[in-house]
Amino acid sequence: MNNAVLICGSVAFDTITTFEGHFKDHILPENIKSLSVSFFVPTMRKEFGGCAGNIAYNLMLLGGNPVPVATVGPDAGDYLAHMRSLGIDTRLVRVLDDMFTPQCHITTDLSGNQIAAFHPGAMTRSTENDIGEEAAAWGIVAPDAKDGMFKHARAMHASKVPFIFDLGQAMPLFERQDLEDMHALADVWTFNDYEASVVEQRMGKSIDELAAGLKAVIVTRGAEGATLYENGSQRAIAPCKAVAVTDPTGCGDAHRGGLLYGLTLGWSFEDACKLGNIMGAIKIASQGPQNHSPSRDEISALLDTAYGLQLPESTS
Repeated sequence: MNNAVLICGSVAFDTITTFEGHFKDHILPENIKSLSVSFFVPTMRKEFGGCAGNIAYNLMLLGGNPVPVATVGPDAGDYLAHMRSLGIDTRLVRVLDDMFTPQCHITTDLSGNQIAAFHPGAMTRSTENDIGEEAAAWGIVAPDAKDGMFKHARAMHASKVPFIFDLGQAMPLFERQDLEDMHALADVWTFNDYEASVVEQRMGKSIDELAAGLKAVIVTRGAEGATLYENGSQRAIAPCKAVAVTDPTGCGDAHRGGLLYGLTLGWSFEDACKLGNIMGAIKIASQGPQNHSPSRDEISALLDTAYGLQLPESTS
């Protein structure tokens, strides 16, 4: 059985800095019209990141078969080597010789709030990466250039590959009609609670109404778990308590990895969401989006403790 997951989105480098204070103490609402702030960030790390790269990493931890679909520059050699060393299939990662690999610069304060700046680089030409009629068990359209997101969504829809639409950081690119068009293509939508409120406002519909035309909608709520909208009802998915809250970067992608793996196993959306919660809780206890490295047995034990579920025996 084909268990491949097409993971369409960015493969990027994350430069992560920490501000040892709170943004709210320096960004004053009465002065927002003439904002000019500078934050002293004594620590800095360069990490492998990007939504497609992060989701693929988490799916790999679970024993899945991720196939990232992304465009990068020639400076991505060490990232590609990293993915291949993990056994991730990189055949659909296209290298564009005249572009930089996407770069995200993220500053996090002591409350876990983030300010980010993103240079898209090779991502702007993601439409040149044609997935054709690639077969897969599931797919996801994660943040990327908007044209590329639509191209990959239409390709999977035409090939009858069920896929998740993850709006994420691409939210500013999508107007109401764009969201309506994607709603007609996707099988599942997922976003965090803030993104959900923006989508409701932008589309003039409640999440319940949006879910009526989809297999499911999942709204993640951080430490409060997630809400699943399915078959005309909504269910709260209890959180898994993290052992530490260290760095939120990549937690949403970790959740997507768990969700997708559960779906490739044929699990219900509820159980797949529970696995997503586990992966998010594991990730947040580690610095950077791809530095957590629990064994599959450790993940299964956490899943059993939190929800009474276990991963099946690995076939790899």
